[in-house]
Amino acid sequence: MKLKNILIVVKDIEKARRFYHDLFGLDVLLDGGGNMILTEGLVLQDEKIWRECLGKDVVPESNSCELYFEERDIEAFAGKLEQLYPSIRYVSRLAADSRGQKMIRFYDPDGNLIEVRTPV
Repeated sequence: MKLKNILIVVKDIEKARRFYHDLFGLDVLLDGGGNMILTEGLVLQDEKIWRECLGKDVVPESNSCELYFEERDIEAFAGKLEQLYPSIRYVSRLAADSRGQKMIRFYDPDGNLIEVRTPV
């Protein structure tokens, strides 16, 4: 068995596509109209489809999982995030842990948790 993709639910699929392209350089591999597969295995699904399939509401900021990225130049990334998305909601702004590894944690526009760290 092989894990193929990670799917997140979004209210506006085009807005989410731009967000993940602008910040992480992810490109569209397949646009299925309500389901969009991006590079690196991230899938965006329209909230209406998710609700119809599951029969339940989406809970933004549920804090039950996160998307994890690594970035060598995290200061430049933090600057780009602030410039492009100044109203982004942070869990923690850019800081270093006790080992010196830098990280930033925030929510995407749909309440999906994202963490970006420097590589170990």
